[in-house]
Amino acid sequence: MLKIGITGGIGTGKTVVSRVFALLSVPVYDSDARAKWVMQHDEVLRQELITAYGAEAFTAEGELNRSYLASVVFNNPERLEQLNTLVHPHVRHDFAKWAALHADKPYVLKEAALMYESEAWKQMDQIITVFAPMETRIKRLLHRDTHRTEEDIRNIISKQLSEEERMSRAEHIIYNDDQQLIIPQVLKLHEQLIASEITK
Repeated sequence: MLKIGITGGIGTGKTVVSRVFALLSVPVYDSDARAKWVMQHDEVLRQELITAYGAEAFTAEGELNRSYLASVVFNNPERLEQLNTLVHPHVRHDFAKWAALHADKPYVLKEAALMYESEAWKQMDQIITVFAPMETRIKRLLHRDTHRTEEDIRNIISKQLSEEERMSRAEHIIYNDDQQLIIPQVLKLHEQLIASEITK
C-alpha cells in the first residue's frame, strides 16, 4: 500500500481535491481533524499539554480549550513551535495506526497543511501538492472567511511554505486555478497510483 501525502497552502483547495479522491473510495486521513481528536483523547499528550500550558489547556469538563491554546500561541512563534513539537509526533503515530487499518487498499491519502513543517512527508511514499495562484486564493478566502481582511490573508500566506518550494518537492501537482478541471486530473493520477502499486 502506498502512503500519499496531499498538501497545499491556505486557499489552494486541497480539501476539495481530497474529497474527490474520497469519492473514488480512497481512504483520506484529515490531519487537522485528527490532531484535534488526538489532543482530546491521547492521555500522554493531554498531560504534556497541561505541563506546557497549564490546567487551562482543558476546560473544567475535560474538553480541549482551543480558544485558550490559540490565544497562547497567537503571534508567539516559540509557543506555536512548542505546541507543534508536542502534537505532531502523536499525530504521526495515529496516522500509522490508521493506515494499517487500510492495508488492503492500493493507497491512502494523508491531507496535511504542514506536510513538510511537521515532517509528515517522511512517512509518505509520494506527495501531491495542490496549486492555485495567489489572487485566486485570496478571492476564495475572502469569500470563505468573512471575518478576515485581505491583509490578514496575505499575512497568513507569507508565514507558510512558498508554493515554489511545495511544487519543487512534490511528485505530483494538481492545478486548482479555475482554468483546469480538477476531476480529470484526479482521475488520471488515481489510475497512475493504482497502476504503480499493482506493478510493484
